[in-house]
Amino acid sequence: MSLLGIDVGTTGCKAGIVAEGGDLVTLAYREYPILHPQPGWAELDMQDVWHKVQEVIREVTAAARGHSITALAVSSMGEAMTPVRLADRVILDRAVLGIDARGEEYVEQMEQRPGAQRLHEINGNILGLAHSAPKLAWLRDHRRDLFERADLFLLTSGLIGFLLGGEPVTDFSLANRTLLFDVHTADWSPELLEATGLPREKLPRVAPAGSVVGEVDTRLAEELGLPRGVKIVVGGHDQCCNALGAGVVHPGRAVYGMGTFICITPTYDHLPPSQPLREVGLNIEHHVLPGQFVSFIYNIGGSILRWARDTMAAAEYAEAKVKGYDIYDRLMAELPAEPTNLMVLPHFATCGPPTFDANSSGVIMGLKLETTRGQLIKGLLEGLTYYFAEALDLIPRSVLQITEFRATGGGSKSDVWLQLTADILGQPIMRLQVNECGVLGAALLAGVGSGSFTSGVEASEAFVRITHTFEPRMAVHAIYQERIARYKQLYPLIKDYLHQM
Repeated sequence: MSLLGIDVGTTGCKAGIVAEGGDLVTLAYREYPILHPQPGWAELDMQDVWHKVQEVIREVTAAARGHSITALAVSSMGEAMTPVRLADRVILDRAVLGIDARGEEYVEQMEQRPGAQRLHEINGNILGLAHSAPKLAWLRDHRRDLFERADLFLLTSGLIGFLLGGEPVTDFSLANRTLLFDVHTADWSPELLEATGLPREKLPRVAPAGSVVGEVDTRLAEELGLPRGVKIVVGGHDQCCNALGAGVVHPGRAVYGMGTFICITPTYDHLPPSQPLREVGLNIEHHVLPGQFVSFIYNIGGSILRWARDTMAAAEYAEAKVKGYDIYDRLMAELPAEPTNLMVLPHFATCGPPTFDANSSGVIMGLKLETTRGQLIKGLLEGLTYYFAEALDLIPRSVLQITEFRATGGGSKSDVWLQLTADILGQPIMRLQVNECGVLGAALLAGVGSGSFTSGVEASEAFVRITHTFEPRMAVHAIYQERIARYKQLYPLIKDYLHQM
């Protein structure tokens, strides 16, 4: 038994084959560009994405010819919806991404009806421009011909499954990202559809993650190197698949995703009340596991580290690319052992919960002539982690208690960064054997659909392995507790000044 996991993101896609026992046998990756046809617009050419997905499937099947694949599933980014024609499975136009600036007027309309509070009560999300509904409303009013020609608008996981030969569906977690879904009934919300004026018939059927929606088209299977009869299984939102692939399948566990964004994803075994989450700017959406839910706490952590690399180590980075060493390993080696006295407000771009302040800016305080590059980079990492410590402190413990973090993404390769995170948060941080948790999570859902596992929890417990646990050093944690108290004072003190810049 082997399973194919596909992960389709905003800038690239991956495919991986997971063998019996949980080993990631082979992995392939392709990039594609975000298109900006006008200022503020952000689109993906989904034909190009589809071609790249086929390329990564062909690459992994060619590299693992001895593995008989029984099923596949797709993990994908949220929000972006692609117009399709059903009869001949044709993509009609590009997908509008969540970072696209179109649709602000429809967000303002939704603030009036149904209102941000009522929206959170029904859908579980914080009202914002990144979600699908404002973009669909813009297309309805400004691209009327396209809107009417489209049979359906498909979220990306469902789109790839449909193009492979499956029924056009979406799962609960991705449907949540549209602002049109009822988190209580697990179906499209008549109240939200009426409030936005968007027609139900333009949206796909909603199906649980892990359910089978068809088989790969016979001709396409031959082209892609797949055997006949490979089951197409419903996947889900990449953050939720990432959580499944990290073993975040019980309350108390949370993903600590360390990529371009740093994202904490805790799980709940029940639907928590709306009000305490909304008050601290937290969403709630379905996990890819039945009866479980997740929230997202995030900032642009990896992007700040990339900024430090490009501004403070540009020459060494160029050398690293030629000589084949990892520039981040070299930079991490310069970090001092002790906590720094720097205070960094990591608002280098629009910040997420609990602040949600698009007009703030990044701040670095405490610089002296003797401050080294290593101290500055450690200060940046500390500030990023203080951000999460503050956010977690704001959530009532009656709603959420995290007892361990599972690290994923490129940052999880760094012992120094993981130990620093454990020291600041005061909780163990676990490194996983398979780092590509989105691919693994999708493969596990494929295993559920094919009957290899009775549930996603069983699949995750069988395949997810911890290779090292970074325990917090409580003496260092005590020092950081004092630093966090100072950090919490910083933003309120200078917020008004930052808004004038």
